[in-house]
Amino acid sequence: MASIDSVSITILFGAVLVLAGIMSSLIALRFGAPLLLVFLLVGLLAGESGIGGIKFDDVRLAYTVGSVALGLILFDGGLRTKTATFRNVLAPAGLLATAGVLITATLTAPVALWMLGTTWTESLLVGAVMASTDAAAVFFLLHAKGLRLRPRVSATLEVESGINDPFAIFLTIVLVEILFSGQKPWNEIASLLIEKAFLGGLIGWLGGRAMVLVLNKLNLPQGMHAPFVATGALVVFGFAEAIHGSGFLAVYIAGLVVGNRETRAHATIVTFLDAATWLAQIAMFVLLGLLAWPDRLPQRLWPALMVALVLMLIARPAAVMICLAPFRFSMREKLFISWVGLRGAVSVFLAAIPMLVGLPGAHFYFDVAFVVVMLSLAIQGWTVGEAARLLRIGLPRIDVNARRTELDLPGTLKQELVGYPLVADSPYLRRGISPSWAKLTLVVRDDRVHTPEEAAAVREGDHVYFLAPPDRVQALDRFFADRPVQALADANLVEDFFVPGDTTLGALAEIYGLEISPEDAQTPLADYFTLYFIKHPPRPNDAIPLGPVKLVAHTVTNDRVVMVGLQLADPEPVPRTLVDKIRVRGRRALRRTWSWLKSRGRKS
Repeated sequence: MASIDSVSITILFGAVLVLAGIMSSLIALRFGAPLLLVFLLVGLLAGESGIGGIKFDDVRLAYTVGSVALGLILFDGGLRTKTATFRNVLAPAGLLATAGVLITATLTAPVALWMLGTTWTESLLVGAVMASTDAAAVFFLLHAKGLRLRPRVSATLEVESGINDPFAIFLTIVLVEILFSGQKPWNEIASLLIEKAFLGGLIGWLGGRAMVLVLNKLNLPQGMHAPFVATGALVVFGFAEAIHGSGFLAVYIAGLVVGNRETRAHATIVTFLDAATWLAQIAMFVLLGLLAWPDRLPQRLWPALMVALVLMLIARPAAVMICLAPFRFSMREKLFISWVGLRGAVSVFLAAIPMLVGLPGAHFYFDVAFVVVMLSLAIQGWTVGEAARLLRIGLPRIDVNARRTELDLPGTLKQELVGYPLVADSPYLRRGISPSWAKLTLVVRDDRVHTPEEAAAVREGDHVYFLAPPDRVQALDRFFADRPVQALADANLVEDFFVPGDTTLGALAEIYGLEISPEDAQTPLADYFTLYFIKHPPRPNDAIPLGPVKLVAHTVTNDRVVMVGLQLADPEPVPRTLVDKIRVRGRRALRRTWSWLKSRGRKS
């Protein structure tokens, strides 16, 4: 009976620790603290030398949980990355994830050699453990501060974080092998890296295609799609590692494949993985916190502080400046990317590898990594929002508060049924416009289902259901928000959005938070094009910059624009010459005159 009781007590303590991590996240959200720092502290305080007094020294269990957690995190990261985004920033992000990791590790090594009294190989191992970044922590902190990043900066950080983990893990394992068995020839290391990358990429691509095939061809029971995908990701990871490929690269590629194919229950899968990755992160960080001994950490504080400062102020900035030099990033963007290279889950996880294989003095690497990660999360993590504002990289973020219901439609992967309640202040109810790719299908009123024709004009309190492509559903939320959305246009929400030419500028500005002059608010888009292009009538693909977006003439009939598309655009260039200034002011004067004449005509 005693053994049964001990199992029950273990389950109780484990559940209480995870619950403490979850509840502490509410405090972190309130004060903008990095969640990973909170989870580490929970595990540290619960450990044998902390107030919890829990004895835990099972490195193998911590490494296993860490592997599962990182596998799910990387798969989830790939799942949310669009192929177009991946391709656009692959070159800069790929350089940061490979050459950047090497540069960071190399520049950190001399400080470790000087402050820690290690050999060159051991110093390089310290640098390799510290070289990986955690973009998820950056995005969480920005979200808590009410900010989002410029699309290119955000995509670069996201893709870099996804593909630098496998390279940092490979570098760490190679250095551990060198410490165990002596020097390895560089050609052998290079061939091993190529082999792991090739096998990992191949297994990831095949595994992702296999998951897509099963999701779409087999009739899985309701609710089993998400668990199947999560388990499939771990199978891909384990199989790739078993044949000496990179399991972490494999799960990222598999997530990229699944996320960019049409699959059943996509929204359910994303929601499930979001919860699963959070739970896995909490469990991993609490266990890693339990492995740390507070009694040993003060001895490592000073050298670890020096390593952290060099990492933040010299090694990471140098790697970013060198790797991004061939690309057209502004200095402000480079400085921001340099500062937000937070150390997180992977660094502490990698520091457990020397302990797992029994490397002499392995606790030394873990203690130093633990302190460096906590310092990075505390110093850089708490200043991410301020850095984004100071460098003008962050954009205001206001979450769209729309209650959306999503229903998968058996027999088709290209459409799903999306429902919204109509509230008084929603742009759809006031303006009556919606994207051309969203088709109103049902209206529920007074507990009765109507066709759009039967319902006639919709009104407050109705529930409307649209057929829409799954990858564009988020864009619909803005039309059904219960208050006007003032956030700037987002790349994910304006692409492939079309409205009729008789839609007014005011209606468009209300939905996307565009800044327009009051006299232009009632101007139809078709008239706006006519007034903008003075030398010739509007033609297809003519574009007008309008703040963070541009209006594109999609369909033109009889010299009049009848369908307008929205795309992201750079702001209208500031006029430099006198001729430019006269042209811009002339256009504004014409638009104002036209609006005044139309208002006079309506009054008469």
